[in-house]
Amino acid sequence: MTRIDFHTNIPDKLAYACRLTRKAYSAQGKVVLLADSAEQAAQLNTALWTFSDVDFLPHVLADDPLAAQTPIIVTADDAGELPHYDMLVNLTRRTPANVDRFQRVFEIISTDEEDAAEGRKRYAAYKRASYPLTHFVASQS
Repeated sequence: MTRIDFHTNIPDKLAYACRLTRKAYSAQGKVVLLADSAEQAAQLNTALWTFSDVDFLPHVLADDPLAAQTPIIVTADDAGELPHYDMLVNLTRRTPANVDRFQRVFEIISTDEEDAAEGRKRYAAYKRASYPLTHFVASQS
């Protein structure tokens, strides 16, 4: 069954997603980053190229011809077929389609109250569906 990890109190979701992706990639993981919109997907694509001077994170948008060979996929459309279903990093305020196809899902919840409220709704829905859940609260240091 899919393991779902909630990471809450995140001040910068894109930077956090980049760090989480770097960690997953260094452990040989394959990651799908689900953006809220095409605009956010483009911002995430840029952030993955520029967030570190020493790390290379091979990534493409989901519709790229190299997606099947690339370990990190960026998309705003979770309804289509994806090249792999290892890990999903959800940056949206919605429950991803096909969540049960992934081995692990990371729900990234910002400090914004609306985002937090939607995250609580997803947490409750996942709990009702008996998904194994963990919760990590980021410190604001």
